[in-house]
Amino acid sequence: MTRVTPPADHAIAVEALLWDALRDPGTAWSLGSFGAIAEFMRDPDEAVAALPDDRLGMATARGAIALAPSADLLPAAYETAVTSGWNHAVALCLPEGACAMSRRRVVTELGPDRHAARVEDRGSILFDLGLDLLAVDACVRTSDPEAVACLRSGVGQALFEPGNPIGPHMVAMSPHRVFLSRIGRIEVYAPIPPSGGTSPEGPHTHVLPKLLNAKRTHATTTPIPFGYVPCAGLHPAHPYKDRMGRRIPFDRARHETFQALLDRWGDPELLAIKRGLPGDRALTVASSRHAEAARRVAEAQDRYCRGEGPDLADIDPEESEPETR
Repeated sequence: MTRVTPPADHAIAVEALLWDALRDPGTAWSLGSFGAIAEFMRDPDEAVAALPDDRLGMATARGAIALAPSADLLPAAYETAVTSGWNHAVALCLPEGACAMSRRRVVTELGPDRHAARVEDRGSILFDLGLDLLAVDACVRTSDPEAVACLRSGVGQALFEPGNPIGPHMVAMSPHRVFLSRIGRIEVYAPIPPSGGTSPEGPHTHVLPKLLNAKRTHATTTPIPFGYVPCAGLHPAHPYKDRMGRRIPFDRARHETFQALLDRWGDPELLAIKRGLPGDRALTVASSRHAEAARRVAEAQDRYCRGEGPDLADIDPEESEPETR
């Protein structure tokens, strides 16, 4: 995708984007990499606590988000084609040379989590799960003595190594999951669902070993600007499905809201292709998978805007998951 040079007022515009999204309970958030991701969301009437420091974000009884955007943070709005129509999101990206985290390969005790979103969690012990991801450290945190002892028994071993004592007890322990990147963190307090269970409707995490083996920072369907790596994402309310993928009547206001984000933060070449605009810029990526996806999205959106979307009771929930899953 196009290499981007941020304008002089870039940092102000980015902070305004983040604050607007944080104020909107319809916006969900993700932070992670391909195969390991934490998600934060809240209900409109859910109690929210401000953070005790100058980071952007909030905490609820189910999770928290705390952001510290740097001057080189680049939002990249995009749409991807799926069976029922399209997904949309704004990836929060850093330059490749500025995104790297610890890259630990074994479970590692990090000590008290002094930067926890809530003051009461800052004495709890943080453990890096050692997933060796470029732009995120996937961690767990607990103050329970038995859980601390169990996690310490697996320190120095790979999480998925046969015989690591952590795995069989992770669901029962259900420690807080704390995913960290250079631009902030998402914390999840809800219990981990058992094998075969479904993720809760609120904050939750996914760690999927088969996808981790791909060693990718994001799905190939996600058009990330050249030289950048997605570290997190914001997911505005979708016009024809809720956060769990269930079908809702097409909401044109939601659609137009994201189109405005796409105009401001989207890739100009893909926008030109989507809108059928002539010009050399549209030709530079005309044969790419992202260009074809842009055409498919344009066709689907035209159908929905004409009231001709698919007559389905439900949309596949997999289509509503963040692209980094």
